[in-house]
Amino acid sequence: MHIVIIGNGISGITTARWVRKLSDHEITVISDETDYFFSRTALMYVYMGHMRFKDTQPYENWFWEKNRIKLLRDRVQSIDTDNKTLKMRDSASISYDKLVLALGSEPNKFGWPGQDLDGVQGMYSAQDLEGMEHHSKDLKHAVIVGGGLIGIEMAEMFHSRHISSTFLVREGSYWNGVLAPEESAMVNRVIKKNGIDLRLSTELKEILPDENGKARAIITNKGEEIPCQFVGLTAGVHPNTAFIKETAIENQRGILVDEHLETSVKDIYAIGDCAQLRNPPPGRRPIEAVWYVGRMMGETAAYNICGKPTPYDPGIWFNSAKFFDIEYQVYGDVPAQMPEQYDTLYWEHPDGEKSIRLVWDSMSGWVAGFQTMGVRYRHEVCERWLQDHAHIENVLMNLGLANFDPEFFDEYEADVVAMYNQKTGKNIQLKEKRGLNSVLSFLKNQF
Repeated sequence: MHIVIIGNGISGITTARWVRKLSDHEITVISDETDYFFSRTALMYVYMGHMRFKDTQPYENWFWEKNRIKLLRDRVQSIDTDNKTLKMRDSASISYDKLVLALGSEPNKFGWPGQDLDGVQGMYSAQDLEGMEHHSKDLKHAVIVGGGLIGIEMAEMFHSRHISSTFLVREGSYWNGVLAPEESAMVNRVIKKNGIDLRLSTELKEILPDENGKARAIITNKGEEIPCQFVGLTAGVHPNTAFIKETAIENQRGILVDEHLETSVKDIYAIGDCAQLRNPPPGRRPIEAVWYVGRMMGETAAYNICGKPTPYDPGIWFNSAKFFDIEYQVYGDVPAQMPEQYDTLYWEHPDGEKSIRLVWDSMSGWVAGFQTMGVRYRHEVCERWLQDHAHIENVLMNLGLANFDPEFFDEYEADVVAMYNQKTGKNIQLKEKRGLNSVLSFLKNQF
């Protein structure tokens, strides 16, 4: 059986690796972006000089041939779903038995005048990295449009080269549709602390060209003209599915898939950023353009392709990011606006760059979520508490188990417990922090 995977990102490559683990099927991975799989989340560190591009490749070049995974640098122009063939740009047509669409995302454009000028681009692909590198020569000022994770990464990239930037955020506070007000305000502060010109409640209206068709300035919705030589469009992404719309494969915003990640056309699967779940689990979105989701979908697709029916289960929500020097983690449900059924405890360090938030159900006391800024908690411990519906007070007594910071770092769990006691009038006592053996015992239900 010949399995063809379009896309060599985390979801497509995870599928290829798991198909090889589970079977001896023929595997072909097609991509026109790069010869080899690389870590997309590491592109910013190449620009910042912390890594070489080859360092973003998790596998040596010989890995693919050794594991009998054929890599093809080409572009699929169309899919003949009736005859199970792919029309290629450069190569001969390719036949498949099962097809996996791991097409990823592309940056949003909203019809802004000047959005296609030279010096205007997103930051998603390896080619985008090359474009940023090219335009950074003699770059004096950049404008970044969009208050999400890619936008703040781009701001940090320019900051690392001492290139000034203006950051336009449509919302009244950075990422306030995801972060609660306190955490959002923290990120506002760190953006400004690093010298970024943060403009909240400000939108792009138009990009102005110079005489050579290159960006020279932008106009905001407030009528202000800001001179610049580069405009980064980072106002979110959308599924890269344009050529799928001409096929029999059902799609809406993304490619519609069932619980086994199969599309409306038999033997065709969609995974990662381009996949839209017909019936997402409670509390989850139909499309989740997150690295961890792509990896889980890739493994699930491989099981289903290899005749081992496995429903997709995203598990407990988890995400992480970095806002300049502040690491961010979230486990479970931590809404930006707390619903009535939730109670929350928020502790913030006096330096304003570290915080711990716990969320729990007001009636049952079951912990619902953890969110940390500048403090690292163990994924396995938080996930176990969430899975077991642990009571908030039991979690607080054992909160030291979650701390993942290395030895000699300050610990703040006692401050969190003290805040809870002050809030509730209780007298919860924090048990002493336990070592790795205690963590392992806890995870084995021996705690």
